[in-house]
This record gives sequence, C-alpha cells and structure tokens, in this order.
Amino acid sequence: MHDRAAYTLDHETPHVHRDMRSGGLRAAVFGISDGLVSNVSLVLGIAGANPGPGVVRLAGLAGLLGGSFSMAAGEYVSMRAQREAFERELEVERVELEAHPHAEQRELEQIYVRRGMTPAIAEQAAGEMMANPETALSTHAREELGLDPQNLGSPVQAALASFGTFALGALLPLLPYLTGASGNGALFAAIVLTALGALGTGTVLSFVTQRGRFRSAMRSLLICAVAGAATYGIGAAIGVSTH
Repeated sequence: MHDRAAYTLDHETPHVHRDMRSGGLRAAVFGISDGLVSNVSLVLGIAGANPGPGVVRLAGLAGLLGGSFSMAAGEYVSMRAQREAFERELEVERVELEAHPHAEQRELEQIYVRRGMTPAIAEQAAGEMMANPETALSTHAREELGLDPQNLGSPVQAALASFGTFALGALLPLLPYLTGASGNGALFAAIVLTALGALGTGTVLSFVTQRGRFRSAMRSLLICAVAGAATYGIGAAIGVSTH
C-alpha cells in the first residue's frame, strides 16, 4: 500500500502537477539507470578476465559511446513515431469537426453528461467549446483521445536527455580506468562509484515518483550489484579457462 501521508497537500498552497508527457524525464531516468547497469556489467565482465587496464578502458569507452548513441537513436525514433501517430489522430479529428460540427458537438455533450453534467449544462458547455475551432479541437483531443495538442512529446528532447544521462551513468564505473588506476584498486573504485551512482539514481527517482527513498535506492543498487557480479563471474571464468 502507498503511504497516504506522502500525498497530503497543503490546502493553502495550490498543487501544481508536473508535466510527465514530453519524454525527457522518462528518457533521463531510464538513460542513467541503463548506463550504470550496462557499463558496470561490461567493465566488470572485462576486468574479471584480467586482460589489463587498457583493454578495460577501451571496452568501457566503446560501451559508453555505443550505448549513448543507441539510446538516443531509439528514443528519437520511438518518440517521433508516437508524435506522428498523435498528429494523425488530431488531423482526423480536425476533419471531423469541419465536416460534421453538429454531430461532434452532440458527442461532446454526451461525454459531459456521462461525467455528471445535466443535459442543459452539457449542451451549453459543449456549445461554448465548439465556438472556436482551435478550442473545439483541443477539447475533443483531450476528451476523446486523451491528448494535449500543445504537448505531444519532443523527440529531440528525449534523444538528448537519453544520450546525456546514459553517458553519465556509463562513465561512473569507467572513471578509475580513465584516471590511470589499474588492478584491484581500479576494480574496487569502479564498484564503489557504481554503488554510489545507483543509490543516487534510486533516490532521485523516489523524488519523482514520491515513493520511499530507501526502497528505491536499494532496488537500484541491487540491480547493479546482480548485473555486475554476474558478468564479473563470467569474465573471471572465461579468463581462467583461456590461460
């Protein structure tokens, strides 16, 4: 069950809901988490085979750049496709409003009646909304499609957020090897930095979702720990078997 106290509002202060639809926040959260998990897995997996710090550094950089570009491209394509689909639905609705305004007004009236308005009030409200073409389109988009024509999501914003945050997450386990460290010292530093990054990511996510900070931070840490331990073990096994 959720902590109801966390949602208690100060009635003297208007509550402003955050806009979650642009795609940037979602891309940023997934980006930094994916960067941490994927590159700590890669860095520890290679380090487990003990090939030397240069190989680990090269693999980590390749993982950072490849993953960042891949995440950015994926976010851009998916957000672009989503936006184009929304724009198509809005265009269909615009054509319907122009071709059958009376039928569309009756449809809006029925929606308002289902939501609890009396027929007379629903008719008046629908008539006012239909008086302006842009207001009519915006209202029908929200009521019928659940869309805001002014906020369909930004593919570029999502791509940039995904690229930057993935690179940031992927950089943490790689930092010791970029600064010249090697051996067990570099490995230990990579694990510590990844753990701190995972805890920080989980904590930030808890502020976004308004859920428990400890649980969110521990969940993020556990995911990184399992992924890193698994790939390190595989790397160590393969490294030993090739000597």
